[in-house]
Amino acid sequence: MDSRLFRNAMGKFATGVTVITTKCDDDVHGMTANAFMSVSLDPKLVVVSVGHNATMHEKIKKAGRFAVSILSDEQEEMSMYFAGQIKDKREIEFDWFNDLPVISGSLANVMCRVYEAHPAGDHTLYIGEVEDIFVKEEGAPLAFFEGKYCNIS
Repeated sequence: MDSRLFRNAMGKFATGVTVITTKCDDDVHGMTANAFMSVSLDPKLVVVSVGHNATMHEKIKKAGRFAVSILSDEQEEMSMYFAGQIKDKREIEFDWFNDLPVISGSLANVMCRVYEAHPAGDHTLYIGEVEDIFVKEEGAPLAFFEGKYCNIS
């Protein structure tokens, strides 16, 4: 099968949108990702999938920690910025939890320590042990379906 058919089929699975962030050598790095899920309650584990060619791959590997900001439907522009779809440089005001940067106004922020890393094809699955969580009281999620942002509220 060709790669386009595979991408089209995977696009039929609606997902939330996150921004993965880390601090490495006193610099903040972030990337948009919809390949995120919870894995375990005991211990509390989540997983993010990061492409081997992505700058974030080496940054998480070196830092040993990362945060996941689950975006609200009001944060589409933030998602686009960290996906590289907005090219102009911006000064992002991050919130900080446990010495990790997170996206302000997100529905939830999950701070993690790398528990395990598993290379899988052209990506690495970074399993994070959750160290702390911040949850916003209300809001609707930013969703992605068939290669487009969509509103589910």
